[in-house]
Amino acid sequence: MGKVTVCVAVVCGVAVTAAAAVVIHRKMKKSGKWVKAMEIVKEFEESCRTPISKLKQVADAMTVEMHAGLASEGGSKLKMLITYVDSLPTGDEKGLFYALDLGGTNFRVLRVLLGGKDGGILKQQFKEVSIPPNKMTGSSAALFDYIAAELAKFVAQEEDDFKPTSGRPRELGFTFSFPVMQTSIASGTLLRWTKGFSIDETVGQDVVAELTKALERQGLEMRVSALVNDTVGTLAGGKYANNDVVVSVILGTGSNAAYVERAQAIPKWHGLLPKSGEMVINMEWGNFRSSHLPLTEYDQALDAESLNPGEQIYEKVISGMYLGEIFRRVLCRMAKEAFFGDIIPPKLKEPFILGTPVMSAMHHDTSPDLKVVANNLKDILEISNTSLKMRKVIVQLCDIVATRGARLSAAGLLGILKKMGRDTIKEGEKQKTVIAMDGGLYEHYEEYRNSLENCLKELLGEEVFKTIKIEHSNDGSGIGAALLAASHSQYLEDES
Repeated sequence: MGKVTVCVAVVCGVAVTAAAAVVIHRKMKKSGKWVKAMEIVKEFEESCRTPISKLKQVADAMTVEMHAGLASEGGSKLKMLITYVDSLPTGDEKGLFYALDLGGTNFRVLRVLLGGKDGGILKQQFKEVSIPPNKMTGSSAALFDYIAAELAKFVAQEEDDFKPTSGRPRELGFTFSFPVMQTSIASGTLLRWTKGFSIDETVGQDVVAELTKALERQGLEMRVSALVNDTVGTLAGGKYANNDVVVSVILGTGSNAAYVERAQAIPKWHGLLPKSGEMVINMEWGNFRSSHLPLTEYDQALDAESLNPGEQIYEKVISGMYLGEIFRRVLCRMAKEAFFGDIIPPKLKEPFILGTPVMSAMHHDTSPDLKVVANNLKDILEISNTSLKMRKVIVQLCDIVATRGARLSAAGLLGILKKMGRDTIKEGEKQKTVIAMDGGLYEHYEEYRNSLENCLKELLGEEVFKTIKIEHSNDGSGIGAALLAASHSQYLEDES
């Protein structure tokens, strides 16, 4: 009978066979990867922390910057733009009005039939059109011609119910959701593009003039009666439905806020004070920045590689265009240092491949085996056979990114309420403050929305929070533009 040789290894003081030693070595290697993965998650979570004390510092910084932006042009990173909207729709508006809502990678065209005080909005129709990427970075004429052509198609489909008064050109409210220096209610020059647009020749131009020229090239007789930011449109639409609306916020591809300010509290306003004593201010709050914002290495890398480095810092941590990309960047590092080594899945290396809607779907996955997460990783990133443990980490990352964004949004809201003196209750006053919210991020990302509202409650306290109401103003920016076109119609003067 021959000898049987048994190789024995000693691992952690215990004698085991060579085969078992290999298994143990693999497990230790694997567990080392998990230790590294958890280190990355913990480090990221720590750098994204938003304790109430920090959020109050962010809110105070927002209020300070608001004062500075109202005091002088260029006095703050917050533009605090005067909109020339000194009165919001009253409900008396009547007739057919169009709106063009250009806010991101899509635009909407709408027509609204208004019935006056007792009629309200009688009928409305809209169409959504996506903008080809080459039009977002091509020439000014190409972009506006594309928009005007789609608007002309929409007008051509007018039904008998939607006909303008004979002899009058159609009037349009133009929602333009980019930083503009307005020179009147129906003119304004583009300060800079955001949200993936980059057409240098348009910067410094009057965007109403650019659109008007494109409409003329289409042979479409249409007058732009009001140029409004989407946030101002949302404020107008919200106010039309609820008289207590005084603030509006867009949380979608990008983010911005507008509110009703006392005209006397705007030192940089040099014209006659409006009769109403009020002026809507377009804050352009996406450009807010403060040393108190919890920024990570991933945010800094994203900013450095963006089309507008150093700009829109607040927007880059709270808005829909960027949340999924921040998440992808963390996942990329984890893939390299903990999961896959130097061979990172090629799809994961593609910037913006993980949109925020995908992140939201994974964050909201309630299936026991996180099947939605698994399917998205497989379908979008071509990563299959993920473990449940890994999928749970992915949900945790989604939560960290979304929670930070939502809580920082709440801090910004607190900053506005402080500026308006609505963060406290004055004795004997029955104050009611309604905030009109619009945007796909707020509407569809439930975890984000809940986190924002819970955080605002925490910041204000139970008693003050009862006086604040957040209302979803669906398609507020488009409807609001049509309403502002109506309230600023040239024919109102003709009829008076």
